[in-house]
Amino acid sequence: MKTDPQFDNLIAALIENLDQTSVLINLGVLVVLLALAIVGAGRVHRQLAGAGDTALGMNVSDWNRLAPPLLFLPMLLLVRAVLVKWQAVHLLNLAVPLALSFLAIQTCFYLLRHALKPSPALHAVERAVSWMVWGAVALHITGRLDDALKALDAVGFDLGKQHISLYTVFMGAVSLAGTLMFALWLAGVLEGRLIAAMPVTANTRLALSKLARTLFVLIAILTALPMVGIDITVLSVFSGALGVGLGLGLQKIAANYVSGFTLLLDQSVRIGDMVALDKYYGEVRQIGTRYTVIRGLDGTESIVPNELMVTSVVVNRSLTDRDNRLFLPIQVAYDTDLERARTLMLAAAAAEPHVMETPAPRVLLKGFGESGIDLDLAIWMNAPEEGELALRSDLYWAIWEAFKREGIEIPYPHRVVQLRPDSAPLPAP
Repeated sequence: MKTDPQFDNLIAALIENLDQTSVLINLGVLVVLLALAIVGAGRVHRQLAGAGDTALGMNVSDWNRLAPPLLFLPMLLLVRAVLVKWQAVHLLNLAVPLALSFLAIQTCFYLLRHALKPSPALHAVERAVSWMVWGAVALHITGRLDDALKALDAVGFDLGKQHISLYTVFMGAVSLAGTLMFALWLAGVLEGRLIAAMPVTANTRLALSKLARTLFVLIAILTALPMVGIDITVLSVFSGALGVGLGLGLQKIAANYVSGFTLLLDQSVRIGDMVALDKYYGEVRQIGTRYTVIRGLDGTESIVPNELMVTSVVVNRSLTDRDNRLFLPIQVAYDTDLERARTLMLAAAAAEPHVMETPAPRVLLKGFGESGIDLDLAIWMNAPEEGELALRSDLYWAIWEAFKREGIEIPYPHRVVQLRPDSAPLPAP
């Protein structure tokens, strides 16, 4: 009877030794190790509760998923290395790839959830990862993994000096996906910890975050390809094709991408600014690599290409500060007590919370119109995102009520028609 723990077929080895008492001992060891892992995970949970995210961006939920296999697997490997000297450990041999696979799946889930936004596609990717890992484990414990890999490697073709097979494509996809997940996770950790702690503006922080993400993704791609034996010098052909594409059809996309970093670095437009561009007016909600999102006062969001934001005249009403001056034209009758009208208009302005006290509101005599005296109420507002139209409406409403109460007339055009005595009478209808 075989007692060597290294079997190609773990299932067959376990079935062959089911009648041994070592299987019961292995089972008892697994139960004890699982209990210890669960207890240890509970202690970790209690220590992390209320502590917030860790330095690696892990929260309590992440640790709850990763802690059991992280604690169980090292203990399992240690106990197996000790027991193998005195008895068979076939059940422990079978438990190692299962525990390792569970840890790999939970690690992939953790990286995916921190690298990608929650979406149905994310859940589909998680299911695909689970099926792929458990499928590989099933082939491994039944001794069919090497045969499956050889079958994949047998199907392929030669591209110059490079042999490309299904195995190469599969391993390349796995390596690329793994390195990309790790790169995006690392960029997220850097963004959430290091960049967030830097004493820089929000625009600079966002630009550094995007640069770090782009750099990590590029490094991940260049690292993954040689891992499966693909010579990265063949990418020179694709880089030439990419250069032609940029010169012909992708130049607008490249211009928008560069313009996005320009906006973030020169800080002429920042997230939260109130800007006016052509027919677009509103608050800058997002500056992406290709476009800028401007949310209008009516709730609509306009997607403006970054190139347009750089090459066009943009009126930024909150570049140096958020103070904006408004003029409200008002006409009163010629027999109006102007001092009284001035007092009422200033009182209406003082009652509005978005009208600044300094500089103080003023009433200017603009001129003498055809029907009345033209006045301007000059004010400064400190919340352009609240909307100029709403403030104008509130002020006009308050002034109208005050003028009605005080009997101050707001004139309207009058026309006097005079009939000449020598004019001919109108013909009868």
